[in-house]
Amino acid sequence: MRFSVRLPTDRVHLGDEFVTQAAVQDLAVAAEAAGFGACFVTDHPFPVQRWLDGGGHHALDPFVVLALAASVTTRIRLQTHILVLPYRNPFLTAKSVLTLDVLSGGRVTLGVAAGYLKGEFAALGADFEHRNEVSDETILAMQRAWTEDDVRFEGRHFHARGNTMHPRPAQRPHPPVWVGGNSKRAIRRAVELGQGWIPFPNTQAMAPFTRTAVLETDDDLLERIAYARQLVAETGRTSPFDICYSLDEPTGDDLDASRWLERVARLREHGVTWLAIGFPGDTRAAQRAQMATFGREVLARL
Repeated sequence: MRFSVRLPTDRVHLGDEFVTQAAVQDLAVAAEAAGFGACFVTDHPFPVQRWLDGGGHHALDPFVVLALAASVTTRIRLQTHILVLPYRNPFLTAKSVLTLDVLSGGRVTLGVAAGYLKGEFAALGADFEHRNEVSDETILAMQRAWTEDDVRFEGRHFHARGNTMHPRPAQRPHPPVWVGGNSKRAIRRAVELGQGWIPFPNTQAMAPFTRTAVLETDDDLLERIAYARQLVAETGRTSPFDICYSLDEPTGDDLDASRWLERVARLREHGVTWLAIGFPGDTRAAQRAQMATFGREVLARL
């Protein structure tokens, strides 16, 4: 079991505390020193105000942020959690991913999803109605661009007619693609096209907005894992399959290590291989301290 920690660049309202070069690099170094296996950022280029007013958040460009993190670290993986596939041309995305992978020495984990924020799709000129089909096409197109020359691919909104992309990614055949979402379609996409799956907590109240299945308890998660295992068996898949689940952040300064370790053991037993976590501190000092404490009390004891 490994942990991925959030770089809190979504807190743009706090200004220089988290959204400067120094802040990103400071927290990336702290995360690596604490023993986290990865650091992650999210993706919202141009969200709608109504969503922001209801608790949504901004985000810096994920590839720029992760490049800054890569520049001051050597081991920690660099994760998008998640990148919305239909927002971008697949070959431009593929080039951004392989560039980060090459320059970081092969540390990218590409977490992706189909997206759900209709107003953001509209502003970006992205295809909301066919976002699932576009997501499938994008994964296939990127994988071919990373591994083949003279690529010929006919997508819904893009066409490659003998194109080649170099250099190859540092990870071979390409960086792992983890697919986010709780729906059966998302799980099937993960099993058939990806190297991992990213389920996330989703309440009954939030489900109409996030447009994916409710996942409120560990039992809900285990039910979805069972479906993933069924698909793995049906497809005859033999390659490794990661599962990265998001945990609630600790409250305040209270960190009950025994409770965390007990839950980690339970989730690991059922096939979860990564856990994603964020911390609540509104200062870099608080974030560094919480990372260090979690590293000593939990990560070092795994």
